[in-house]
Amino acid sequence: MDNTYHLLFVCMGNICRSPTAHGVARARIAAAGLAPQVRVDSAGTHNYHPGSAPDSRSQRHAKARGYDIGDLRARQIRAPDFGSADLILAMDWDNLALLQQLCPPEHAGKLRRLTEFCRRHRAETVPDPYYGGAEGFERVLDLVEDAADGLLLHVRQQLLPPP
Repeated sequence: MDNTYHLLFVCMGNICRSPTAHGVARARIAAAGLAPQVRVDSAGTHNYHPGSAPDSRSQRHAKARGYDIGDLRARQIRAPDFGSADLILAMDWDNLALLQQLCPPEHAGKLRRLTEFCRRHRAETVPDPYYGGAEGFERVLDLVEDAADGLLLHVRQQLLPPP
């Protein structure tokens, strides 16, 4: 049995928001020395871009902040993901609703919105930047970095043995 804590970030096509969250979380977890204990992954609710690298704009904006996400590849969420992930983080209400439809009832408690972990920004969702300009990709990074800080605190609590 895998003893790591598994985070799964989910957006629609897995080429903008969720790979950005994947890359930011991966970097923050590594910097905290938790990489051996925490597995990070991302997926899409739709199979629009299977095997594709993240959108070039996502890669460019992430790289400017020190995150290399070029190694990630898009995939659609699969049934086994619901069992293997400890926390499944949707980027918005629509993708959360799709996840809720797909998720077996025994795993429903694993579904959350990423922005629930934001500590500085007040946002219900991470908006899809795909059809917009540079400011949308910067906004995604602002929200994801904020949420990653809160998420790191949550993960540390999950990894601590109970008193």
